[in-house]
Amino acid sequence: MSNPVPSRGEKRSAARLAAVQALYQMELAAKGLNEVFAEFESFWMGREIEGDQYKPAESRLFRRIVEGVVADQIAIDRRIDALLADGWPLKRIEAIMRAILRAGAFELLHAPDVPVKVAISEYVDLASAFVDRDEVGMINAVLDRLAKAARGEELARAGRG
Repeated sequence: MSNPVPSRGEKRSAARLAAVQALYQMELAAKGLNEVFAEFESFWMGREIEGDQYKPAESRLFRRIVEGVVADQIAIDRRIDALLADGWPLKRIEAIMRAILRAGAFELLHAPDVPVKVAISEYVDLASAFVDRDEVGMINAVLDRLAKAARGEELARAGRG
C-alpha cells in the first residue's frame, strides 16, 4: 500500500503547515488572502512539487487560520510581543518564526475546539522543521505562556497548569 489515505489529524497538520507557509509568503511577497488561497489550494496542498509530496490538507482549517491571523494580527502581535524576551520584539525575529507564532497564537486564542496540548505540540513540531533547537524552545515557551494566560482553566483541568 503505497499511498494510504491521510487521517483527519494528518490533514489538520498539513493545513497548519500550509497556513504557516502562506502567512510567511504573504509577509515576504506581500500577497493578499485571495491570491494565497488560490495558490495553495490549487498548486500546493495534496500535490507533488519539485520532488516533495505535500499532503492533502483540511482546507477549512487552513483558511480559518490564515484569515484569523490576518483579521486579528495587531492584537495577536501585541500578545506575542508581551511574551517575548526584552529586547526581542516580534519584528526582530525571523519571518518564519513570526508566522509560526502567529498561527499558534491564533489557535490558542480563537480556536477553543483545539486542545491546548495539540496546538502547542503541532506548532513546536512545525518549528523544528524550519528553525534550530533554541528557536524551537523559544516558540514552545511563548506558546506555553500564552496558553496559560488565555486558557489556564483548560490546562488546570488537564493537570498541566
